[in-house]
Amino acid sequence: MADNEMDYNIVFPDAGTSERHWQGTKEPVVILLGWAGCKDKHLSKYSSIYNQQGCVTIHFTAPLKTVFISESFGYKELSSTALKLLEILYDYEVENSPVFFHIFSNGGFMLYRYIVELLHSEEQFSSLCVIGAVVDSAPGSGNVRGALRALRATLGPKISPFLRYLLLALFAVTVFLLRIVLYPLTKYIHKNHYDAVQERPPAWPHLCVYSKNDQVIRHRDIELFVESLKQKGVPVDSFDFVSSPHVGHFRAFPEQYALKCRDFLLACMKRVEGTEMKKRHRLQNQ
Repeated sequence: MADNEMDYNIVFPDAGTSERHWQGTKEPVVILLGWAGCKDKHLSKYSSIYNQQGCVTIHFTAPLKTVFISESFGYKELSSTALKLLEILYDYEVENSPVFFHIFSNGGFMLYRYIVELLHSEEQFSSLCVIGAVVDSAPGSGNVRGALRALRATLGPKISPFLRYLLLALFAVTVFLLRIVLYPLTKYIHKNHYDAVQERPPAWPHLCVYSKNDQVIRHRDIELFVESLKQKGVPVDSFDFVSSPHVGHFRAFPEQYALKCRDFLLACMKRVEGTEMKKRHRLQNQ
């Protein structure tokens, strides 16, 4: 489904499926943020994991120009996109449901960064109950080679070889200068997604799934990110699929991947329910 400015898809489960899985409690809303160049048909395969659990799902992929151009030059265009995405929850009157994120690669994580910032700073979103996030093949930092591989895959075979190499060269020079050489200075104007979330992480649990075989995002970037969140007290777990390619873990290990996502979602829901029970118990004893 689309409006005038955003191209997204929202799927509601049938009432019977929701009741069977959630037994009278509000079903979670799962927001899937696609990788750069991702098609909705790709995200639909992932959303089926959650639709089968009786969840509402929202799919959205940030436009290529905002991921590869705006962010590279420090324009915070994705911030307004993040705002519109959160407002969809109110448009469909699901703002009182538990919210869960499933994020893919740096393209999804760049948008997630601005969502986190809005949830930290904007009063209008203070009532949203975010219960957790799965992070698939992200985040990565300062990897020009990986970024070039991602852009080359995104451009596809239809573009002329000359234009492809020209775009890749311009992108490489821009990223190298602004995001590596000059980053000690430019970070005071615009931090990258990796540093921004690491320095002020959200409190909800995270599950990071990755692979040492990933040729786009370095596994050590993800491992360092996980350790940083743990040191800040964020509940975080990780799983290395070892052999699968970038954002290819579900294709390589469909049953294992789906089980990990479902189990993590259920654990996040139980954690929230336990917190609510403790709050009610304290109120009753006051």
